[in-house]
Formats: sequence, C-alpha cells, structure tokens
Amino acid sequence: MPPTSSRRTSPSPPRPDFALEAAAGGRVAGIDEAGRGPLAGPVLAAAVVFPRGVPPALAALLDDSKRLTAAARAAAFAALREAAARGEAECAIGAASAAEIGRLNILRATHLAMARAVMRLGVPPALALVDGNRAPPLPCPVRCVIGGDGLSFSIAAASILAKVVRDRAMARLDPRWPAYGFARHAGYPTERHRAALAEHGPSPHHRRGFAPVDQAALRFG
Repeated sequence: MPPTSSRRTSPSPPRPDFALEAAAGGRVAGIDEAGRGPLAGPVLAAAVVFPRGVPPALAALLDDSKRLTAAARAAAFAALREAAARGEAECAIGAASAAEIGRLNILRATHLAMARAVMRLGVPPALALVDGNRAPPLPCPVRCVIGGDGLSFSIAAASILAKVVRDRAMARLDPRWPAYGFARHAGYPTERHRAALAEHGPSPHHRRGFAPVDQAALRFG
C-alpha cells in the first residue's frame, strides 16, 4: 500500500452567498469601503442592492475584492454595471475627500462616504449590511457584518465597486502628480510612495493627520 501523505490542504475560504439578504427580507443594501489605509486620495464607499436576487452569472464573479485579481475585479465590475443597466442591481458610490479625512479623521470620513452612498440609492433600504464592526449613522437600520465582503453577495459587490472606482480615480491623478506613483500604489504607504513623499513633500491630495504626511509637511514648511 502506498504511503499516505501527511500534508494537509488548507480549506478554501467560504464564498459569499445571499443568505443574509434573504433572511432579512425586503430591500437590503450591502455597503463596503475602499481606501481607509492610504496616505493620499479619497475614501470611497459603495452601496449595492439586488432587488430580485443575484443573477447566477454575476454571482459566479462576486467575492471579497481582496481575494480577486485586478482582472477578476474588472470583470465583476463590468458585470455589475451591466446588471444595473438591466435593473437587476442598484449601485451607488459616495466619497469623502482627503481634506475631509484630515478634518474629520478617517473613521468619521468613511462613515460620511457610506452615508453619501446610501443617499444616492434614491430609495433608502430597509436594512444596510455594513462590512466591519462600527455602524455608520445611516437613514435606515444597520447590521454590521465582520468579514462581510466574504459572506454576503451585496457587500462583496460593494467592495468590488468601491475598490475599482477608487483605483481608477487614483490612476487619473497620476499624470498630474507623476512624482508620487499614484497609479501604481493608489496612495497606499508603499516604500516607494514614502520615499517620494519624503523627497517632494505632500501634494494637495495627501491626507493630513496621517503621520508620514504630517512629518513630510513639517520638513517642507
């Protein structure tokens, strides 16, 4: 008898489904953000409602945006836009600028972006499923779901929408501020970004209140 292997394979993480939305009933929005950690650029939030469930072809593309490659996120984003055009999904984006982040702090600015996204849905949802453990002040009941972008189709869709829109916004800033490499790191504190910040000082799109930005601003007056 051949020897059995002692190596264990790690179980695959669970994929999202529609169970939380179905259990709640009614009009449920999934909400997630992108861009809490960067040193530059806005924080974005997305709200997504699937009024009649998720089309199977779209469901196969949805997952936590962090688990997806850039190409897979782009494909899911395009499919979401097509679903919205057919009335199978309702999608909205809200943002808080770097200046608002500096004035409010990142948590309050993130909650502001989420509230703006919900307001842009037009009709408020009966329930908002929000990724994370801190409930934003919204014009509807809120349920926080830790790890929700890997559990709920609506939250996963919101995570993809927010991530793709924010990355593209940062790429559009790149030609105007080429020294910082925004298209490569989307404002996150990579070694290259930190070096550029130390060399050139902060741009108007860098976030005050974040230590590397404030330190660079002090050096450059």
